[in-house]
Amino acid sequence: MRYRLLGKSGLRVSELCLGTMTFGEDWGWGSTKDESRQVYDAFLDAGGNFIDTANVYTNGTSEKLLGEFMAGHRDRIVLATKYTNAAPGIDANAAGNHRKSMMLAVEASLKRLKTEYIDLYWLHIWDQITPIEEVMRAFDDLVRQGKILYAGVSDMPAWLVAKANTLADLRGWSSFVGLQIEYSLIERTPERDLLPMAADLGIGVTAWSPLAGGVLTGKQFEPGGAKDSRQANESMQQFLKSDARKEAIAREVVAVARESSHSPAQIALAWLRQRSQSVIPIIGARKLAQVKDNLACVEVKLAPTQIERLDAVSKIELGFPLDMFSKEMVRSLTSGGLRDKIDA
Repeated sequence: MRYRLLGKSGLRVSELCLGTMTFGEDWGWGSTKDESRQVYDAFLDAGGNFIDTANVYTNGTSEKLLGEFMAGHRDRIVLATKYTNAAPGIDANAAGNHRKSMMLAVEASLKRLKTEYIDLYWLHIWDQITPIEEVMRAFDDLVRQGKILYAGVSDMPAWLVAKANTLADLRGWSSFVGLQIEYSLIERTPERDLLPMAADLGIGVTAWSPLAGGVLTGKQFEPGGAKDSRQANESMQQFLKSDARKEAIAREVVAVARESSHSPAQIALAWLRQRSQSVIPIIGARKLAQVKDNLACVEVKLAPTQIERLDAVSKIELGFPLDMFSKEMVRSLTSGGLRDKIDA
């Protein structure tokens, strides 16, 4: 395992992040405590140090298990958790991005995780209500109190993330160093705004659902695969048949995997890792064999021709105005006809 700086910070994180939404069986699926421990140990044994959870994962069990697992080596772990969401109830302030929600959630997470600080605290999803000024000031307060070291944001529009960090920079508050988004061969729409924004502002990118909920594991094309995987079942196969683009992407991943003697999951993760912009996939697994297979993606090096094939089959329309910028006439007019003589 190699390490990368997270955004413009000096924080060193492993090139893969372990997602722990599967730690615990409270939601009717997931891993037992023993299975979760095996997955956790395998990740650390491979050199991983970046672990991601959330206050609502398996009703708090994910955080509780991590609190037990980290005993004796907490400082070695770059621990990330999230606030915003809460189970349905009668408290109007139990969820949301606002200060009260943040302060109550961070204290509860600290107790479950049995730690005095959280390395990276994510806003889980934009609530579309709370003023961004309130959010950023509250994050800064937690940093100054030492309860969190860095702030990150997940599932928020690019324009609002840019506004938040610009505001934080102008006011001397802590800004977002990490961005968590859904990104995979199936879901490439972040290339329109979120990824360019992150590159320009120097925000580190982590990708959730890098295997598109199991679509990119290829198990739905294996005889008897439905017996071993929650995703690789009859409904998944019917879903793919109803979406020609997704089926074509999944089949191309399987084809590249067969040619290179790697698993489809490793190919899909390698594609993410070899993007021109640094992306850290968040891998999650219920079983030890799954996480070991995912971890092996760091040894996979896709050939340029393989990347071109995967790029082509998963290509999306960038839309206005990005598609307009690529037109030769526009490029010529915006450079006064001297595009080939201008270094950029």
